[in-house]
Amino acid sequence: MPPLLTYIARVSDGLPFVASFAQSSPSQNIEEQKQQSKQIIRNLNSSGSNSSRASKMSIETTQGRIFHYLIQDNIIYLTCTELSYPKRLAFLYLEEIVDVFLEYLMTTASASTSNSNGYSNSHHIRSLLDTTARPYAFIQADLYIQRKQREYIDPKSISNTNKLNKDLSDIHSIMRQNINQVLDRGEKLESVGVISSNLMSESKKFKWGAKKLNWWAKVYMWMPMIVIGILLLLVFYLKFLH
Repeated sequence: MPPLLTYIARVSDGLPFVASFAQSSPSQNIEEQKQQSKQIIRNLNSSGSNSSRASKMSIETTQGRIFHYLIQDNIIYLTCTELSYPKRLAFLYLEEIVDVFLEYLMTTASASTSNSNGYSNSHHIRSLLDTTARPYAFIQADLYIQRKQREYIDPKSISNTNKLNKDLSDIHSIMRQNINQVLDRGEKLESVGVISSNLMSESKKFKWGAKKLNWWAKVYMWMPMIVIGILLLLVFYLKFLH
């Protein structure tokens, strides 16, 4: 089964931009999934600041269904699949839906005559997403979504298996990179330790040299008085004891 639902909405107020449903889903399930989708977005909106809101999550339901959502730039991309559908594949689908939706918006912005004020397409798209007040204003993006949805019907297809393998390879590559960074950091810390040890050794030498210099400074300071004292004792000895 493909993703049963694809929902795109603005997080800040829950305004739906696009709702796409698999043609095989019964109408009663569609309405139920729409209500659950809106409830999830309302809960996200009431959860507080962006920092306290998870940007990616899966939410299980009691009907053998599971919702997956992805948030980017105050836009939520949400899908509902069967519980047996691979979770990682569902998120790969959502990541591609992000690209598909942005591609649709770029096409719309390029063709729009209202984008003649010198703003770039990206500014125009951001303005559209922030200011649109009409529900399902971008429902025509459903054609793009349906096309992408068909690619994910069979999670065991060669195409989807390759996507999962590539994603796993990318994850392993990132992990290896992070491990190398940690090892490199460890080598740098070891170098710092050696430098610190050398500094401590040089510091001890400097401390001993400072004590030695201090001792000789005292000797030089008292030497004239010692010499005068010796001379006075010698004069006293020669004058009074001989």
